[in-house]
Amino acid sequence: MVDRRGGDHDGEFVIAYALLEKKKHSFLQESLLTQAEAVGIRFVPIDLQRPLTSQGPFHAILHKHPSFSWEAQLTDYAASHPHVLIVDPPQFIVRLRNRVSMLQAVAELQNASSSAFLSLDASVQVPTQCVLHGGESEEERLALLERLHFPVIAKPLLVDGSAKSHVMSLAFNIQSLSKLKPPLVLQEFINHGGVIFKVYVAGEFVQCVRRKSLPDVSNTNGDLLEPVSFCQISNTSSTEYSDSPDLQDIELPPADFIVKFAAGLRKVLSLRLFNFDIIRDVQSMNQYYIIDINYFPGYSKMLHYETVMIDFFLSLAKEQRSLM
Repeated sequence: MVDRRGGDHDGEFVIAYALLEKKKHSFLQESLLTQAEAVGIRFVPIDLQRPLTSQGPFHAILHKHPSFSWEAQLTDYAASHPHVLIVDPPQFIVRLRNRVSMLQAVAELQNASSSAFLSLDASVQVPTQCVLHGGESEEERLALLERLHFPVIAKPLLVDGSAKSHVMSLAFNIQSLSKLKPPLVLQEFINHGGVIFKVYVAGEFVQCVRRKSLPDVSNTNGDLLEPVSFCQISNTSSTEYSDSPDLQDIELPPADFIVKFAAGLRKVLSLRLFNFDIIRDVQSMNQYYIIDINYFPGYSKMLHYETVMIDFFLSLAKEQRSLM
């Protein structure tokens, strides 16, 4: 039976949440909760030990709690409660847990809106990459690697939320790859001036910021037999979110390009909350590469993130009312 009721809380917009403990503390800060309450938004925790159907009513569900049982329950709940907004539906999030399928969205966007792509102020593509699953013969392995130019960034194929899924390595030759554990995505390293552009998307909101990245490399390191490991160097604290003084002279990508590309990704991914990382080729100011997409990123790293998220939640309230 389909339940067509939304939440009914005397005009409040009630958002139920299921977040990992670390995410709950970083995102649902007191400053956000206070501002939300002032505009009639209330957050209530979901008890994962109880059936979701026995809880509520609420208007929207905000979640980042990757587990098969939770997401299966949420999918069933969404089917029987069409007026409750799910941010975001599990079936659309899942593609971002695989570093190949996440970036296939770029090709889908290019195919779906080729004319829109041609109108962008810059060119964007995915670096040449391949996947090593670990069961390949030496001949198959060499055939895969033949299309790559070293150095390459080696990344775990799957993104499961653990720290190890974000540990990456810079490999300068085929020999150094033997030190790494598959399955891996190998992505050509593009010299990008040591700057990465992080683009945060929350519904219609789009913001691009500069972050420090790996420095440019030269072919003189090609004889290094050990891969160089590093974590996500651009994941800095909120105090470092603003463009660092030494990066302020770095030109941002054209705003129109960023907004249009973000809107296209939002449509193809069918997601409201995500960010993506792009880099600019040092040899061409108009050539960009997208290297990563993340679901429900660390918005609290943004200065005044509360204002951004309150506006987003108010837009959800407006959308939810239109469904009634």
